[in-house]
Amino acid sequence: MTVDAITSRLLSEHGRTYAEEAGIRLRDQPSPLYRLLVLTVLCSIRISAGTATRAARELSAAGFRTPRAMADSTWQDRVDALGRAHYVRYDESTATALGEGARLVLDRWHGDLRRMRDEADGDPGVLRDLLREVPRIGPVGAGIFCREVQAVWPWLRPYFDDRACRAAQDLGLPHTPRGLGALVPPEEHARLAAALVRVSLSKDALTGLRAA
Repeated sequence: MTVDAITSRLLSEHGRTYAEEAGIRLRDQPSPLYRLLVLTVLCSIRISAGTATRAARELSAAGFRTPRAMADSTWQDRVDALGRAHYVRYDESTATALGEGARLVLDRWHGDLRRMRDEADGDPGVLRDLLREVPRIGPVGAGIFCREVQAVWPWLRPYFDDRACRAAQDLGLPHTPRGLGALVPPEEHARLAAALVRVSLSKDALTGLRAA
């Protein structure tokens, strides 16, 4: 199978971003950006992406779509929402992290992550460092946020983290951010990055693409 054919299949079969799965209509506006940050926190522990995206939906359905709403919620409200998504074992610590993170976003960036973007001043490394100030988010979580947010922050493109690049190498694709970015239009970079990560998490999907 050619590189173009593999890329096309990646997008068509696996190219749903995690923000989409979580019900986030991502735009460069405070609420959807914050909801992506919440999803990043939820994904930043050893738990399935499906459980994390369900938890993000439950928190959104409970009304916790802004840092102010999250900060004003009770710890038990957050635990209950996570429990409805079967986000178990980590529900209590995550509820604490979400409350602390919401207060940080309010205090540091006045509730608007575009201020974080402006503070990064076009430097992805600085952005990752700023993201890691949020409770629970480490290097992996910072990569998750950047992979997804490039859909609405074009200056980050092409953003493909180590996991995406390793999956690309396994499939015989270019395995640098620049090489992968050249395979699709810039507006598809987030979808391709998500597809590569999804394939890296599924032996069946990876095997199917290799065998095609």
